[in-house]
Amino acid sequence: MPGVDGRTLWARRMRDVANLHLNDLGGLDVASEAEKSIVRRIATLTVELERMEERFATDGEADPDALDLYSRTSGNLRRLLEAIGLRRRPKDITPDLSSYIEGRAA
Repeated sequence: MPGVDGRTLWARRMRDVANLHLNDLGGLDVASEAEKSIVRRIATLTVELERMEERFATDGEADPDALDLYSRTSGNLRRLLEAIGLRRRPKDITPDLSSYIEGRAA
């Protein structure tokens, strides 16, 4: 995010969540630009939902308006997750033959 201090707790958590989802998609180099865009939105909604959950826990309750926003945001998050697929796609880390032979020789 240009012009944003990436060291804030919110920005770090968003980056961590985005990286976790990108890894589930097989890595940054495998994900399409559309998937990366959706992952950014997923990370944003996830971080905001976590903040709301923390507020609910701290306050000991959720007022009806906050609970409605939480519910609608959760539904939007689910739809975005469905758009990229809810399953984890393992990344192939099998080395090519020459790398394997070099590694064995060392």
